[in-house]
Amino acid sequence: MNKSNSSKAVDRDLLRRLYSFIEPYKWYVLLGIGLTLTASFLGTVRPKLTQIAVDEYIRTNDFEGLLWIIFLLALALVGEFIVLVANTYLTRWFGQGTLFSLRNAVFKKIQSLHVQFFDKNPIGRLITRTTSDIEALSELLSDGVVNMVGDLFRIFFILYFMFSMSWELTLVSISVLPILFYVTFWFKAKVRVAFLNVRDQVARMNSFVQEHINGMDIVQLFNKEERERERYHSINREHREAHIDTIFYYAIFWPAIEVISSLALALVIWYGGGRALLGEVTFGILLAFVQYVRQFFRPIQGISEKFNTLQSALASSERIFNVLDTKNEITDPENPRVIRNPSGRIEFEHVSFSYNKEEQVLKNVSFSVEPGQTVAIVGATGAGKTTIINLLMRYYDIDDGAILLDGVDIRDLKLEDLRSNFGMVLQDNALFSGSIMENITLGNPAISREKVIEASREVQAHQFIKRLPGTYDYELNERGTSLSMGQRQLICFVRAMVYDPRILVLDEATSSVDSETEAIVNKACDRMMKGRTSIVIAHRLSTIQGADNILVMHKGEIREMGTHAELLEKSGGIYRKLYELQYKDQLLPEETEAEEPQAAK
Repeated sequence: MNKSNSSKAVDRDLLRRLYSFIEPYKWYVLLGIGLTLTASFLGTVRPKLTQIAVDEYIRTNDFEGLLWIIFLLALALVGEFIVLVANTYLTRWFGQGTLFSLRNAVFKKIQSLHVQFFDKNPIGRLITRTTSDIEALSELLSDGVVNMVGDLFRIFFILYFMFSMSWELTLVSISVLPILFYVTFWFKAKVRVAFLNVRDQVARMNSFVQEHINGMDIVQLFNKEERERERYHSINREHREAHIDTIFYYAIFWPAIEVISSLALALVIWYGGGRALLGEVTFGILLAFVQYVRQFFRPIQGISEKFNTLQSALASSERIFNVLDTKNEITDPENPRVIRNPSGRIEFEHVSFSYNKEEQVLKNVSFSVEPGQTVAIVGATGAGKTTIINLLMRYYDIDDGAILLDGVDIRDLKLEDLRSNFGMVLQDNALFSGSIMENITLGNPAISREKVIEASREVQAHQFIKRLPGTYDYELNERGTSLSMGQRQLICFVRAMVYDPRILVLDEATSSVDSETEAIVNKACDRMMKGRTSIVIAHRLSTIQGADNILVMHKGEIREMGTHAELLEKSGGIYRKLYELQYKDQLLPEETEAEEPQAAK
């Protein structure tokens, strides 16, 4: 298949898929087309009525007949106005309904995608897909398709009336169409590429701005404002140049249409005027043709404009459907298993995993966590600690081995069922715009206000919440920036508590808070972990000394395993070295005694 045929096939497929979103409104679309056809007929019948008024009534001084024609002309004008108002409202109403469904579909798809997708796709690009790209479809879905059909029928009505009056003048009028078609097809080929480029540049700009607003403190800290301005200037310049390309093609196209329509009008006046002087064409027909020629190129311009809208919409829809067509690598099993009464037993059996083929992150990892046990995972940055949590939550699928929850492979469970067993508190938790209550319950109507307050008291968050204006109805800014880091962490603890998870995961939950807040958070952790299977990732070894088992990770492998006391006994062990680095000036008495005999020797 050549490139042109391939492009047409893609366009047809995109239009077919867009139609699936319009289909619920198909009867309204048909009504809109009917109203558009009515308006097209009422608009094109007026020159014919003018011809009748001139040739049959003005020429014969029939004043009564002229009044009747004037009445019909006024009726056609008023009727066209009413129909156009109704049609405009109707088409924009079902157009916005279609966009509403499309936005929901895109957002639902983004929510369902695997975490690795977001690793590879900038947030700004996804924002562009859900806002700018969908908005680019607005004009097409609101009235573009319906009005395009109306313009086609307007041309048909005009040609019908023109041929009924004079086929010779009609042929003269449309003799310029080959030039018009050439200009239109040239414009189509150029502007499609230009629109695609504009969409790419908009996505780049959104990604850059979003990234730098989030990291503005770092930019200002290292005095990189000038450098980042230059980078933005470069991206903005390319965005401007992409738009200028479209402006250039429009600057040629629209004047070309005007010149072609003026040429057609000149031919009609030249040829029709000569025929009128010879008595072969009446003055009324010539006057009607002048009006029809002016009308004839208006729907052609409209179709060209709608075609440009279509090109822009196709460019946007291509990107939207690329998101909707993204294959989700993490899916529910066809025949999911169900754990009726989960106890919280976790097993990793010879698990290996890599984010890419070049480097293995986990290598043959095996361990188990009994119900109610607390297991801590320690190790240097990049050792694979957080990866274990990501795999347990099935944000990624393992390469080899198996992960079991109560003896069931997590790949045999529905994602919703699997994740409902877990409560997570991370180093940087997500808080959303809205009240504290909404951030804790996440809209779950089954969680009462009393339960939220009880959980807040238990993790010592109630004290600071009750001092806020509006207490639990206090409105948070984006990401909860109006609160301190410790306060945000406590709210996340409350959120985990009210959902009463079977398994608790704490990933560096205290690493970003001060010592005073850490003491409060540690008490909250202790309360939450009672009776629950808990997995704790921490750099501060003081927070995990009471763990039932500690896994020491190094370069994707479990190098050591045991309790705090057992691991300290291993001379030269990784855990002991980590401990000594953190507490080199605060060695325990028994450790000092163990070293004294060696020194004496």
